Amino acid sequence: MVVVASVVVAVGTATGMISALDDRRGSDEAGPPAVTRSPRLGALPVAPSPSPPVLTRSPSPTSPTPSPTPERKPSPTPSPTRTERERQTSVVSARLYRHPESQVLAWVADHPGDPRHAVIRARIAAQPAAVWFADFAPDTVTARVRAVTSGGSQLGRIPVVVPYAIPGRDCGGHSEGGAPDLGAYDAWIDAFAEGLGSGDVIVILEPDSIAQAECLPARERADRFASLARAGRALKAANPRARVYYDAGHSGWNAPGKQAEWLKRAGAASPESSDGIFSNVSNFHTTADEIAYDRQVLDALGGPAGLGAVIDTSRNGAGAPADGEWCDPAGRKLGRAPTLSTGEARIDAYLWVKLPGESDGCEGRPGTFTPAYAYDLAR
Repeated sequence: MVVVASVVVAVGTATGMISALDDRRGSDEAGPPAVTRSPRLGALPVAPSPSPPVLTRSPSPTSPTPSPTPERKPSPTPSPTRTERERQTSVVSARLYRHPESQVLAWVADHPGDPRHAVIRARIAAQPAAVWFADFAPDTVTARVRAVTSGGSQLGRIPVVVPYAIPGRDCGGHSEGGAPDLGAYDAWIDAFAEGLGSGDVIVILEPDSIAQAECLPARERADRFASLARAGRALKAANPRARVYYDAGHSGWNAPGKQAEWLKRAGAASPESSDGIFSNVSNFHTTADEIAYDRQVLDALGGPAGLGAVIDTSRNGAGAPADGEWCDPAGRKLGRAPTLSTGEARIDAYLWVKLPGESDGCEGRPGTFTPAYAYDLAR
């Protein structure tokens, strides 16, 4: 296996939201978005950093086999002027719902005098990101999901939510946990779906649940896939305007044909349960590599022509480390800003599913916001 996509401990209000669908068509309408360029984050002045806290790097957990080849680093782009930076930010922000409760926003509010404050606020806190629901709390999940989706609807913007409670989550790794069994999970998904409302919403269904499924015995794997197919149907039945995407891992993990076969068994090829696939969640592979990989997976998957892919670009601005390190690796940087206008056929969106600065477990406790790491990514 290759690096586990997500290390998430904080739940519900962990992050923000995602961009609105193209205003010229409904969210449940098939077809590629308008051909426009995703804005890149402009250069900001680097604030002098105080003496950084001494962080003890914990040993890396057992992880899947790293990608066999190093990532290609993108060519540097000229720094835009201040006017261009403001224009880019306003274009993105005008189309996105940024959830007002997140760890990075809390840090920004609590540390106005920190020399890193301006960079983290402008480059990370100002951007929308997905909201994760990673705790198994059936009695409250409907209300918490509804709080997010209604907040987006009130502003005419689109939320992105991540149900993350599949039994056997992360195969017992850093993000172990989830529902006690699939019966309980099915009921939890029903409660989750009740909170989706009736407006446009994007659902990133269970990161790692398919790409990492080889850790399960064959029968348990089949049961998981059946439950995920049911989950997709439940989500779309509760809100026909919900766009549901299934786990495709990333370009350094499973071969496209193998991943597509598992996705098909999990319902990802059926319009009753799926709008396509997602990749690179909490990972670092370049956007170009993910585009090529996702198209291969979609071709092998079959299904309706309208199925598309979304890519997590939150931390892939420098590509994946050559040594395969996955736990808060040094030298990474932010990727493309979130948008649903990618200009790429069959690529529906670039999203920030993983909030930059939330640790994988080495620069801080898993899932917690770590300003030193956030600053390194942002500057």
